[in-house]
Amino acid sequence: MGLLVPLDTMIHLITIEMMEDPKVASLPILDIRSPKEYAKGHIPGAISLPLFTDEERAVVGTTYHHEGRQAAIIQGFDITGPKWAGFIKTALSHAPGQKVLLHCWRGGMRSEAMAWALNLYGFEVYVIKGGYKAFRRWTHRTFSQALELIVLSGKTGANKTGILQQLKHLGEQVVDLEALACHQGSAYGSMGRFIQPSQEQFENNLAWALKVMESGRRIWIEDESRTIGKIAIPGPLWEQLCVAPEIELMVPLESRVEVLNRQYGILNKDFLETATLKIKKRLGPDQTRAAIEDIQKGDMRSFIRRVLTYYDKAYAKSRKPVENKRWTAQLAVGEPCDALRVAARVLEMAQNEIAACSNNVDIKTNKDDNGN
Repeated sequence: MGLLVPLDTMIHLITIEMMEDPKVASLPILDIRSPKEYAKGHIPGAISLPLFTDEERAVVGTTYHHEGRQAAIIQGFDITGPKWAGFIKTALSHAPGQKVLLHCWRGGMRSEAMAWALNLYGFEVYVIKGGYKAFRRWTHRTFSQALELIVLSGKTGANKTGILQQLKHLGEQVVDLEALACHQGSAYGSMGRFIQPSQEQFENNLAWALKVMESGRRIWIEDESRTIGKIAIPGPLWEQLCVAPEIELMVPLESRVEVLNRQYGILNKDFLETATLKIKKRLGPDQTRAAIEDIQKGDMRSFIRRVLTYYDKAYAKSRKPVENKRWTAQLAVGEPCDALRVAARVLEMAQNEIAACSNNVDIKTNKDDNGN
């Protein structure tokens, strides 16, 4: 894949798509936007090397709008004058081979200035054409691409995440939305320790995960509500998820209680009480009071059974219409903690369903995890 016309002997302008070029793919990415811009969203793996602080960026921007480009350039160099040695030293610490990829918001003055300074020192510099703004356009295009999704669904406690992890171990392509959102998708989903990314950063991370998926191969994804904590699944991907083929795990209540007890029974009691109060209206005052008493007594299985009365109802209401799906199947699972074994059965079921569809056979499958 060729590069675009170079800006200088050691400064190259590339598109987002060219980041897959072997010459570029392994290079450190320097994000020279302000700290606030970087915190809102950045290319996954990019290193923050801000040319201006947030306050300095605001000052230069005001000058640009009122006095023009040349005045803003002069002011920018006044501000950054003492900083250039530090910029070069920081770049060297991340790229001792003196090759970097960098960008600003839209490939303007900030990129030009940093590329010039690093090139002057001796760096080979690749600059993203259109900057981070171009990356965001690429992100949105990624969600509109047709994907060969298969959805793994099931009530809370079916160990869907664990089974997806084992499907990945078996060589399948998997997108873990909850891991990307840093949330388990319920009132208790932060687990008392997870901090969710911004919506923008979630989208960036998701698009980055999809970019490495092999085109034309199936991708396993967990059934989710439109929102995971405070994060929303992008519309085009959500629409594909709603109509994708589905395997539903049918797991007995007590087996689900055991899965959830392992995950949530060990969490901080104050966190569990606070999270329970968030669903008080849906759980009801009596069940909420009893659930909190269970937590205080340490009777975690009883607590889990109570809150599952709400989550099971919510699951039933959130089910996507099966008539819109190419095929659906159900797998009865007695031991969801035996994730590798269940994953193998899920994979076999999917292969059978796909083969049946290829032969124009319309069937709905119901099996248990022994294949019966």
